[in-house]
Amino acid sequence: MRIGELSRKSGVPVPTIKFYVREGLLPAGRLTSPNQASYDDGHARRLRLIRALLDVGGLPLATIREVLRVMEDPEQPLFDVLGAAAKGLAPSQGEDHGPELEDAREDVAELLKRRGWRSEPRSPGGESLAEVLVALRAAGHGGFVELLDDYAAAAERVARIDLDYVGRRVAREDLVESVVVGTVLGEAMFAALRRLAHVDASARAYGEGPGGSEAGGREPGGA
Repeated sequence: MRIGELSRKSGVPVPTIKFYVREGLLPAGRLTSPNQASYDDGHARRLRLIRALLDVGGLPLATIREVLRVMEDPEQPLFDVLGAAAKGLAPSQGEDHGPELEDAREDVAELLKRRGWRSEPRSPGGESLAEVLVALRAAGHGGFVELLDDYAAAAERVARIDLDYVGRRVAREDLVESVVVGTVLGEAMFAALRRLAHVDASARAYGEGPGGSEAGGREPGGA
């Protein structure tokens, strides 16, 4: 297909497609003449993945480029592909909180040991969790630390669901893409579901019925 048809099929404007090609996010089309190139369904699929990681996953283009690079390397283990995607989800580290951060890191290490998780405390995910614990304590809600194991149990179940989805794939391309999508977009989906569940739980706990303001669509604290 020509680039105009690729644009219509993917919903991505032509200038943006050309930008992705220049930036190495999208393979160049096959030249059919000095000024024209042909694209296929693989290009359309890649564009949909890029837009999903960008618009829904919120990953910066530099991170998407790295994820795609790892995806395309047949020598890269799936574990490393997952790591590249997960690293993009972790927020950049802010200022060092000193003893508070070290205490939170110890909490994370103890959690991982208790649950037998094969994760490193100083991994991007571990550091993100430590930062969250510091922020909770600073806000006067350190009691959330007592709920870590409950949250971890829920996270384990979600992780098993994710891997079950990945395990249905056979071709490496499908398998690798499902790992990335499950990591990045699955996190966004779970966050949205959690917000919806909060609305329902609040409505039930505080007596709002189906026609109440909370059950009608506003989240707790929303306008």
